[in-house]
Amino acid sequence: MRILETGPDPSDIYRPEQQITGDAEKKSGFRNFESGDLIERVYNTYKLMHTNQTLEFVKQKHAEWSNCSHAHMTVMESLDCLDQLVDHSDPDVDFPNSFHAYQTAEGIRKAHPDKGWFQLVGLIHDIGKIMALWGQPQWSVVGDTYPVGCKFQNSIVFRDTSFNDNTDDKDPRYNTQNGVYKPNCGLENVLMSWGHDEYMYRVMTFNKCSIPEEGLYMIRYHSFYPWHTHKEYMHLCNAKDLKMLPWVQEFNQFDLYTKSTDLPDVEKIKPYYQSLIDKYCPGKLYW
Repeated sequence: MRILETGPDPSDIYRPEQQITGDAEKKSGFRNFESGDLIERVYNTYKLMHTNQTLEFVKQKHAEWSNCSHAHMTVMESLDCLDQLVDHSDPDVDFPNSFHAYQTAEGIRKAHPDKGWFQLVGLIHDIGKIMALWGQPQWSVVGDTYPVGCKFQNSIVFRDTSFNDNTDDKDPRYNTQNGVYKPNCGLENVLMSWGHDEYMYRVMTFNKCSIPEEGLYMIRYHSFYPWHTHKEYMHLCNAKDLKMLPWVQEFNQFDLYTKSTDLPDVEKIKPYYQSLIDKYCPGKLYW
């Protein structure tokens, strides 16, 4: 099996941390990024993202990917594709991305044994990274997400230095607090920087999968750290967004803190997750 070295995944490598509660010592052991070389690589990825992800670029990506015409396969087949993805810049783990999917799902299963849909979201939330196998550069697949078409807020990673060459940052149509949006318009009416979150959400809705709205919010906004961790962009949220925010925050703790070298026995637990797929995302999907 060929392992594709896709380079640093900023969503796993560098991001302003959440406030850690509970088992603080255990959680603080994640993402120790003291290596200068590592930070440089991550910064370069974000620099490309923050330079190229303009409102027009995002609109082009929606047109390119939202029709889900790139593949026709099952969820399990797409998950198996993540065996080819290893983030060699992630200091926490050194194994295929698919193991992180099962670790996240199993963490949710332990805490929420009665919510099969939630467990399934843990399993599939990063499958959108499959775009990297289809020629998309890292900076348009991974990393924290944020709205385009309005002011880039201060909690975006490397905000002070990485947007210097983004044309929207200097455009008066787009660099105000609301930009092209109306206050409290709702996140569903806001264009986010393009990445695996939005793509996977589009796959789920295009194929009419029956995951409840709470789960769709988790998929669509789990990388939107300026919102769910730093409480920015609240002026764009409507009542539904605020109602869903605690669900996204609940998901985030499993996404971040289930990584471990104690790998799950995938073959043993795979039938259970196949049953969840059959319930909520059955058959072959369009990607």
